[in-house]
Amino acid sequence: MAEFKAAMDLMRRLPPKNIETSLSNTLALQPDLVDDLLSAVDQPLKVMKCPETNKEFILCDYNRDGDSYRSPWTNNYTPPLDDGIVPPDDLRRMELTANEAFNRYRELYYEGGVSSCYAWECEGGFACCVAILKTTAPAFMPLPEGEDPRRQTVSSGGWNAMHVIEGAVHEGSKCKYKLSSTVTLSLASEAKGMASKSDLSGSLSRSMEKDKPFDPRDPASHVANFGELVEEMEGRLRDALYEVYFGKTKQVVTSMRTAEDERKNAQQSLMAEMMRRQKQ
Repeated sequence: MAEFKAAMDLMRRLPPKNIETSLSNTLALQPDLVDDLLSAVDQPLKVMKCPETNKEFILCDYNRDGDSYRSPWTNNYTPPLDDGIVPPDDLRRMELTANEAFNRYRELYYEGGVSSCYAWECEGGFACCVAILKTTAPAFMPLPEGEDPRRQTVSSGGWNAMHVIEGAVHEGSKCKYKLSSTVTLSLASEAKGMASKSDLSGSLSRSMEKDKPFDPRDPASHVANFGELVEEMEGRLRDALYEVYFGKTKQVVTSMRTAEDERKNAQQSLMAEMMRRQKQ
């Protein structure tokens, strides 16, 4: 469908931090694409607090049933839902193990934030979603001693990571894992005294597949396998984001502005060349 392709191309070109507004405006123009766009466009992750455990968990399509969201800590829906979809017992055990493992992973790599894992049955095996959200509230950055106070900047940022793993068991004790990952990064910095503001945001999606052995008697053994894939993929995405966004930004800024030392060297070289020609 040409309209859907055009809408997806537009979503990829618009700032990721404004994706909710952009998606809402696009759906207002093309209401027939509601189902297709909502399932294809990754929106910013949101957080809810479990009323029973008082722990935070992430809201996404993989733990939603109607207008209710399932807590990974209690397996109950908020608002309450009598016939909500829940994973079978073996996948629930794997889900609990995954939440404990990625909770430690998040603390080690992110030093804060929220993570949630949700498992469900799918054709030929199982699937699991690993969602990680880390945001920083606007805060003043420290200034070097003697620096102009007007250069004081207020910075904020956010990291949204969504990893979806599909597992298909074959050959008895081997499983083929297919990982699809999307990371959205947003950084903002503003020096109000200098009327200066920068806003950098972007997203990347990657996928990979690997075969790994597992213990058929322990469904939770899958967690160690796809956990390695998620860790490897996040490293790749971090490097790619740094290269694509930070590297390109530095290249553009460098091409627009010449450092003072380089300008002086160029002037001195020009004066030396002029003096040499005058002597001739």
